[in-house]
Amino acid sequence: MISVGLGRGAAHYEGLRAPWDPTLVPEFALAETHFADSTRNHVFDAVRDALHGLGLDAKRFGSPEWNPLSSLVEPQGCVVLKPNFIRHWNPQSGESERAASVQSVITHGSVVRAMAEYAFLAVGAQGRVILAEAAQQDCDFEEIRRIAGLDEIQSCFAARGLDFEVMDLRREAVIFKDGVIVERHALPGDPAGYRAVDLGDRSFFTNSGLDPARMRGADYDPGPTSVHHSSGRNAYLLSETVLSSDLIINLPKLKTHKKTGVTLALKNMVGVNGDKNWLPHHCAGAPAEGGDEFPGAAWVDRTRSWLTEIGRQMLRRGIGTGLIRWYRRAEGSVRGDAFIRAGNWHGNRTTWRMCGDLNRCVYYSDSKGFQSESGAPAKTVLTVLDGIVAGEGNGPLAPEDVPLGVILASIDPIALDLVAIRLMGFDERRIPKVWESMQSDDLRVTAVRQPADVEVHEPDPQSGRIRRYSLEDVQCDRSFNPHPGWLNAIEGPDKERVKGMTATQGKLA
Repeated sequence: MISVGLGRGAAHYEGLRAPWDPTLVPEFALAETHFADSTRNHVFDAVRDALHGLGLDAKRFGSPEWNPLSSLVEPQGCVVLKPNFIRHWNPQSGESERAASVQSVITHGSVVRAMAEYAFLAVGAQGRVILAEAAQQDCDFEEIRRIAGLDEIQSCFAARGLDFEVMDLRREAVIFKDGVIVERHALPGDPAGYRAVDLGDRSFFTNSGLDPARMRGADYDPGPTSVHHSSGRNAYLLSETVLSSDLIINLPKLKTHKKTGVTLALKNMVGVNGDKNWLPHHCAGAPAEGGDEFPGAAWVDRTRSWLTEIGRQMLRRGIGTGLIRWYRRAEGSVRGDAFIRAGNWHGNRTTWRMCGDLNRCVYYSDSKGFQSESGAPAKTVLTVLDGIVAGEGNGPLAPEDVPLGVILASIDPIALDLVAIRLMGFDERRIPKVWESMQSDDLRVTAVRQPADVEVHEPDPQSGRIRRYSLEDVQCDRSFNPHPGWLNAIEGPDKERVKGMTATQGKLA
């Protein structure tokens, strides 16, 4: 069986403050004088329970010697924490009748602090612990630092002689107005540089039938997107710091996603890129034309697609910015924002393949290069999923808050994603990035072959014993609302959704 550890906390972050000091527990007894805030940290407790449930260093749990990451990384090793810091605001805040905050958009700083503590416990003062993330182009990373309390976290570690490094992996930041880039700013990026990893015919795009000429990435020029996924190539430009690390701790957010249905473990690897225009996000045109930009063949959508391609060429040449901004404002006033475009629907056949490829690149790379000969991953990735406040609806950028109160942990990304999907009330068979990764025999990042392979382990708060559940035992009070482009295409057998939310939404039978 492949295990997923589960920890429970209050379904909110209220009462916690940066630097999110951990609850004083036996393994941190020597650090007591450095914990300024003596209040109990329920998020830390949930993270700790999830690691305990996963069975890490099980024999020493509860003693000062418990070191849950000691079997995953050697002393003096390098650990990379990879959060989901996609963007620094939630545009639904104040617009929705329901609660909608940045808390359902990004990984909370209390989860980052907890895992940084355990990382330093494993590698010691001579090791490296690095937070690394390539946020969306228009993310204000300084605001992210403030929201997540990264400066305070760095200061508390520095007081103990520990260097907690923070890296913005982006090489460029932009400013959008009316959905159009109006300013670009170069960034230093990864100080160790970037590495191109070419999967060749071992990519999920091989034999997909998708036309590289139709592939569109994160910027106006489709050339880099197409050229890196044609003529036998399927290449990605990835952070050298991430690929060369000894252990990656993946810290995704539990929320819906417009292009892949859900975010979770697999999708979070998008943030290790040095150039997101190497990443195919959708294929231009309707399905009948070989694209997956929008469903059907309505004239309004076909016309918009045609105008979008003209606009791309104009903006690539630096002309027509004002005209295109005017068009976007006019379109918004006529059509609103609730129509499918840019592959934001369940018929997207591109993005899930890109996600699968990125995980293959990361799991099979180390400091020496791409290691695929043995057929086994070259790197360990521990995923710790923040589901304290989850997100539903228009994710990943504008979800509504779902107070769920759970932390999940696993060495297997598919096992963890399956549990999260069941907690959301969705059907994993209708989520290609998860289901197809389970079925593939090449460059596997998972030991899961079928849902029955997964078992959930939850510490009992009274006895301390581990309670075990099958995946079939995982239930939810009601299904999450999917992204509008995934409505009626992702839900499980019980499609009933209600407007209210409860703090006990996710549960195990």
